[in-house]
Amino acid sequence: MSNDAAILPEDPALLKAMIAALQVENARMSATIRAHDQLIQTLRLRIAKLKKQAFGKSSEKVEREIEQLELALEDLLIAAAESATAPAEDDALASTGDDTAERKPRRRPRVSDATPRERRELDPGTCCPDCGGDLRLVGEDVSEMLDLVAAQLKVLQIARLKKSCRRCEKMVQEPAPSRPIPGSMASAALLAYILASKYDDHLPLYRLAEIFARMGADIPDSTLVDWCGRAMKVLQPLIERIEADVMASDLLHADDTPIRVLDKSLRDRGLGKGVKKGRIWAYVRDQRPWAGASPPGAVYTFAPDWKEEHVHRHLAKTRGILQADGYKGYAKLYDPDPDGTPRLREAACWAHLRRDFHDEWDKTKSAIARKALDRIGALYDIEREITGQPADIRLAARQKHSAPRSTPSSHGRKASWR
Repeated sequence: MSNDAAILPEDPALLKAMIAALQVENARMSATIRAHDQLIQTLRLRIAKLKKQAFGKSSEKVEREIEQLELALEDLLIAAAESATAPAEDDALASTGDDTAERKPRRRPRVSDATPRERRELDPGTCCPDCGGDLRLVGEDVSEMLDLVAAQLKVLQIARLKKSCRRCEKMVQEPAPSRPIPGSMASAALLAYILASKYDDHLPLYRLAEIFARMGADIPDSTLVDWCGRAMKVLQPLIERIEADVMASDLLHADDTPIRVLDKSLRDRGLGKGVKKGRIWAYVRDQRPWAGASPPGAVYTFAPDWKEEHVHRHLAKTRGILQADGYKGYAKLYDPDPDGTPRLREAACWAHLRRDFHDEWDKTKSAIARKALDRIGALYDIEREITGQPADIRLAARQKHSAPRSTPSSHGRKASWR
């Protein structure tokens, strides 16, 4: 500040001119910030509306639009943070009673207790810097920073020493250790990193090749493709065991999502860009909300179309309860077997049904729709209270509190309520 003051002119007229120019610049920057804030709020509102529509027929187009808007919103937020002059405040906001403050997003990262902690002590020493007296420990101030151990490639050199017997001249050497892919340089840890990056983080292989190049390894794209394919073959027995275990559960959640699939035959025949719509079916077992004994698991299966024969094949050996949406392909699975007992019992999806009432309320402000939303909200409140409780407690609570609220006559809609 002292350096800035030294270069200021002493002429009052020049000072007034500088102040006026700064006021104009400040007003322009304030207007820009307000415009950015308004655009950010508009993008957030648009994204929220699109996410509510993500289950419609044009969900693929909606999802792409959401991704583009989220990228634009992220760029605006980064630009706003870059121009900010105040220090970053990661700590949770104090409760002020202001609605605007309550709507601000959480800034402090949540770090798992299992994350390793490295303690670094800053010790002032044993002698007082003023009088030279002995220092004693009276406490400490502890703060935390989130650090990252960057990924780094390394070469494992397997040296198999050859030794010969002094007495009989026999050559002795340890056998070579097995590799996940015979003849390949990829270790199990590297293959796991590649598969997780591609299939969980959706990182294309050519980008992975660029990342490895920065680490000092030139791995051709064709090699990464070959590693992925052969690694999947190595993992196939494990995949089959997981699939058999999950699909044998007595309660499954099922859902599907469209996926774009390349089809060169369409392009060769001049039908569009050679892209068709396939389906990914997901079957999930997750008993954690009610403290179940079985571990969570998920099975993903690709199908080239939306025909019901695929779900019939996937669920051919499954018995119990199926929680799913209203896809017509499930209907035959709920039909009783020749002995009169149904192979699968339907547990309809509340979220899909609630969306219909929400859309109706949004368009017409219907009193019936508002009442249904309130009743469904009450059911959600009951479920939150009993989450994690044993089965007998949850059953008793649902019979006492939920059943009276979920009868057909109490909602004004009959066939879809179960």
